[in-house]
Amino acid sequence: MTVWNLGSINLDHVYRVPHLPAPGETLAAEALTSGLGGKGANQSIAAARAGARVAHIGRIGADGGPAGAALAEAGVDVTHVTRSAQATGHAIILVDAAGENSIVIHPGANRDQQTAAIDAALSGAAPGDTLLLQNETDAQVAAAGIARAAGLRVVYSAAPFDADAARAVMPHVDLLALNTVEATALAAALGTAAGALPVAELLITRGSDGAWYRGPNGTVAVPGVPVTPVDTTGAGDTFLGWFAGRRDVGDDVETALREAAAAAALQVTRPGAAAAIPTRAAVHRFVGTK
Repeated sequence: MTVWNLGSINLDHVYRVPHLPAPGETLAAEALTSGLGGKGANQSIAAARAGARVAHIGRIGADGGPAGAALAEAGVDVTHVTRSAQATGHAIILVDAAGENSIVIHPGANRDQQTAAIDAALSGAAPGDTLLLQNETDAQVAAAGIARAAGLRVVYSAAPFDADAARAVMPHVDLLALNTVEATALAAALGTAAGALPVAELLITRGSDGAWYRGPNGTVAVPGVPVTPVDTTGAGDTFLGWFAGRRDVGDDVETALREAAAAAALQVTRPGAAAAIPTRAAVHRFVGTK
């Protein structure tokens, strides 16, 4: 089985600040680090470190060589990462002393996806494989339609949240993943309760309170793993990528959720996004100490 991910690839610039700035305030950063990020790249690395075979579909600019190399080094197949005339996407991330963040994204090449290239990539997929999608690229609806027609399971993370984008792709989605704020906003936009969103499977992450899943066989809730966060950037991506990866290799829902919660908890104890995603061995050691 394979997890195919039409996902963003960003160059992250992370500034440590004493607090998130108020409107009109100028702050001096205490530190700066740069590295691979983007919801798509984070989720691909998480799924790969969870033990899944992962193929990333995406676009980078002429400046994106290091990002592609970092994905490959993490065990992700980058055959279908292609070059765009636009600059590689990038994110400006502010992280405060409590580990909370504020993020500005420039989409760049992430919004220059080519439907023909997506179709060509997914021609190598097999029925039962997984397609991951997020809202940091374009062409989600086209990709979801191609995947559904080929018998893939479509997993969609409705983040960054956009009600119209979610509404457009949901008819093709098997599993919809949101955090509590996104779930409330989408439910309001659709005129329904958050727990009744019209998809076969629904996953709502609740930060330190864990996660809740609804599927054909009922609901499953798992608690969060208590930690002292250093940087929460990429925590939701780690959770969903890990969950999708473990489901793709055959774990049941509860087992996959519990391991994903542990992976996300360990990830936030480290600075950075993609670079902070743990190995599966590290997750198992971490759980053993709890």
